[in-house]
Amino acid sequence: DIATIEFTDKYTPNKAYECKECYGTSEIEHPGSLMVATERGKYYMGGKITGLNLPIRDFPCRTPAEVRETLPDDVDVVAFQCRNPVHRAHYELFTRALDDPLVGTDGVVLVHPTCGPTQADDIPGVVRYKTYEVLKEETHNDRTRWEYLPYSMHMAGPREAIQHMMIRKNFGCTHFIIGRDMAGSKSSVTGEDYYGAYDAQDFAKAKGPELGVTPVPSLNLVYTDEEGYVTADEAKEKNLSEKKLSGTKFRKMLRGGEDIPEWFAFKSVVKVLRENV
Repeated sequence: DIATIEFTDKYTPNKAYECKECYGTSEIEHPGSLMVATERGKYYMGGKITGLNLPIRDFPCRTPAEVRETLPDDVDVVAFQCRNPVHRAHYELFTRALDDPLVGTDGVVLVHPTCGPTQADDIPGVVRYKTYEVLKEETHNDRTRWEYLPYSMHMAGPREAIQHMMIRKNFGCTHFIIGRDMAGSKSSVTGEDYYGAYDAQDFAKAKGPELGVTPVPSLNLVYTDEEGYVTADEAKEKNLSEKKLSGTKFRKMLRGGEDIPEWFAFKSVVKVLRENV
């Protein structure tokens, strides 16, 4: 048992209105709207919750207070949220974020992946956790910290990006990396995007001062033969030769036992994925 609840309220929700306000759409093609329509019951109930024990999970999840105790209190702490295994581009992104002019000297990055349920075709949370653990050992660095969040993604776009900023502030972070189309989602019918590519970044910039968290835009990095990882603008300006590997192609190569290029993924991560997926 982890808690008891004393119910004081029971009501019939307006689910269409809830989805419209939360996700910007009530269309059933949106994964959040689908969840509300098919997984939540007819009635919503609320009341007083009394905690008894912490949940027992397959991966460790320290409380916000416990995480804050481990972080330096005199430097900026930049949070990086992800829901997939960390590959080379992700690693370059969050380590280079410490060089952003918005981040103070000697700042640290808190890699804080969500290890709960995400989308149906994502790598399971327990497997993702195993990839993070091997990568943490391989890339050990005092300026990079790792913690895990028991959170289920709703793919709610800009509003979910703001929620992530609020959560990470509670964990002691001063800055938050906002990716392109963060927590974005496509229609399961038409394939059309529900949110604009930069909506989350724009919303975070507008709300950051109010929240007391500084959004750090993520770099748009590409891999080149000549100079390794550089920004897409730099690659275009210098006319460098870019290498690309789609997620779909990567998963196909993974299943087929093909060699995964090291510029794309860490060998240790690939090994865990092959053993567990």
